[in-house]
Amino acid sequence: MDEDGNPVVETSFRGRGKDQPGGITLEQRVSLQNQLFKLLESGDVVLKEGIANKTPRLITTAKIHGGLEDMITRKGLSFESIQPTAVKKYVRVTGFKLVDGKKVRLEGEKEKKEAMAAGALEHFGYSHPNNNVVDAFIIAKICEAVYRVRQGKPLSDYPKYQQEIIQSIIKPTPKEKKSKKTEKPNQRRGKSRTAGSHAQNTEQTCLF
Repeated sequence: MDEDGNPVVETSFRGRGKDQPGGITLEQRVSLQNQLFKLLESGDVVLKEGIANKTPRLITTAKIHGGLEDMITRKGLSFESIQPTAVKKYVRVTGFKLVDGKKVRLEGEKEKKEAMAAGALEHFGYSHPNNNVVDAFIIAKICEAVYRVRQGKPLSDYPKYQQEIIQSIIKPTPKEKKSKKTEKPNQRRGKSRTAGSHAQNTEQTCLF
């Protein structure tokens, strides 16, 4: 988007190269990275969607995300992240639909994408035939809102459910540290805890 919030690039690209069943090749990953690197410009403000919970092929997805993050950094830019659930919440997509007055869970990727498209149209009057571009547009609008609030625009200018998302990026809630539970010894005095057991030696290491 430009400084006025108007889209200037609307594109969805994929890695070029021979497809590999069940994954993505190194050639395709590098192609994705190169395309993103060429797209980015000095001074860009970047908001990146994180990896969704229970993502299939998590290792492959993490490699793709890591490579794209490297390209952003190599361009001399920084970025902030937002979870997919927060992107949905920004346009009031809950994962449910009303059928005969009852809430029914959205089924399948098609229904979920249609709900996001409807949210973008309702909130911003925006539509695009490519669902990935629609998602990117919503993320860009969140990025724009965060930027404008930091520049002095009142947070109250946005609906309450959007305020929560904007605020979570500007001032994220610190994660609570989990307290460690103290284990109570249950062995007899004078007997090692590992005596007679198959517990791993503490000096051994596990490599994954």
